[in-house]
Amino acid sequence: MLNAHVHVKFTALVIFALCASIYSLAADSGPQVALSTSKAGPRAVETLTERAILRDYKYAWANLTRALEIDSTGPLNGLFEGNASAALVDEIHGQRKNGLTSSYLNQNHKVEAVFYSPEGDLIELHDTTDYDLEIHDGSKTIHSEHLIAHYVVLMTPGADRWVVRQLQTVPQF
Repeated sequence: MLNAHVHVKFTALVIFALCASIYSLAADSGPQVALSTSKAGPRAVETLTERAILRDYKYAWANLTRALEIDSTGPLNGLFEGNASAALVDEIHGQRKNGLTSSYLNQNHKVEAVFYSPEGDLIELHDTTDYDLEIHDGSKTIHSEHLIAHYVVLMTPGADRWVVRQLQTVPQF
């Protein structure tokens, strides 16, 4: 009886360790985002706000990537608003119309906060990102390249998260 009890506990620990490893791999496979807020002004970014912005920006890019991979605007809901949402919806509809999907792989974002409003209701970020872009026609990859891109990002707080209001590509900072 004791042996069976020990075996059940051991099995539960092994399953827990495997699930934790799988979760860790899944978490690491998403966009890598490094955020610096040291140059933001005129107001300093609070630690909790910095963590929330980092979390929500990373989540937005993960869902943007998912939306492009499955040709669906669903993953964008609540994460992108205004101009950012309209541009991404148009991009997804264009892909769908042409029978294509795309993947943003190996994303690395170096994000710097350059403006944080005195009221705390707007933050401007400059994101220098590099990633591998793949465009697919069905299961066939028809284009693949490594890109370095620069984005000006405006985020505002929503009811339960920070949302991306503008995601504008620029040639450089």
